[in-house]
Amino acid sequence: MRIAIYSRGLEAEQWDGLKLLLAELAHYKIEPVIFQNFFNQFYSSINISDKYSTFNCPEDLEDIDFLISLGGDGTLLDAVTFIGDKGIPVLGINYGRLGFLASVGKDELHIAVKALVQRTFMPDNRTLLHLDANMPLFNGVGYALNEFTIHKKDTSPMIKIHTYLNGEFLNTYWADGLIVSTPTGSTGYSLSCNGPVVFPESASFVITPVSPHNLNIRPLIVPDNAILSFEVEGRTDGFLCTLDSRREIVTKEVLLAIRKETFKINLVRLNENNFLQTIRNKLSWGLDKRN
Repeated sequence: MRIAIYSRGLEAEQWDGLKLLLAELAHYKIEPVIFQNFFNQFYSSINISDKYSTFNCPEDLEDIDFLISLGGDGTLLDAVTFIGDKGIPVLGINYGRLGFLASVGKDELHIAVKALVQRTFMPDNRTLLHLDANMPLFNGVGYALNEFTIHKKDTSPMIKIHTYLNGEFLNTYWADGLIVSTPTGSTGYSLSCNGPVVFPESASFVITPVSPHNLNIRPLIVPDNAILSFEVEGRTDGFLCTLDSRREIVTKEVLLAIRKETFKINLVRLNENNFLQTIRNKLSWGLDKRN
């Protein structure tokens, strides 16, 4: 078995957790394949004698059984860009804060690795969205697990986002920006802008305005088999376009459209964890703070 390990980086006090993970993989005779930049960071910081394979790009991830992401949700979103349509399941170990996606705790490393070896985990298939544009964007990685956003630049005035659903005019959003999120992304940026929480198996996209000028504008849920297209107007030459944590500055002449991606991402969920338990824990639902 070969398992890829991805991380943006860990703090010095978190090296013990990494050494524990490598020891667990060695115990089960699993070959780790480590992201090169991460390997360069910790190689001189911890005492390791074994030789490890590394990867730099999606093409390096051949014959990989799983990918483990060490960090928070942002790290896992980065890791997904290496997976594409390879079908490699992703396990997120939470070294961040909230952790909706990277929901396995650092203290569950032994349980998590054992679940991968024995195949006792639950596969959690998550829908992606895909961006089409009339110019090359995002180095050809045109999909996102959480959300796509259109946003004004810095302190520039609000923008007008003409939005169409399957070619039919839907609305013009006078706002700082607009979010189109998957059900997975409904607990991210969209939620902070008063969007609804949507269960992962819901076949839908959530359209959430960012600071809309008109108070009668509210988040909207649409089927994920729809195609959303956008034209943007503003007083400045360009605006921000993002896919998860990746961003591009584009001009008003660019035409953008969002549709459901043709493949999905498989997240690894331990049997005792499900989405309802996750949101109860992360959002403190059912806890009376008055006591």
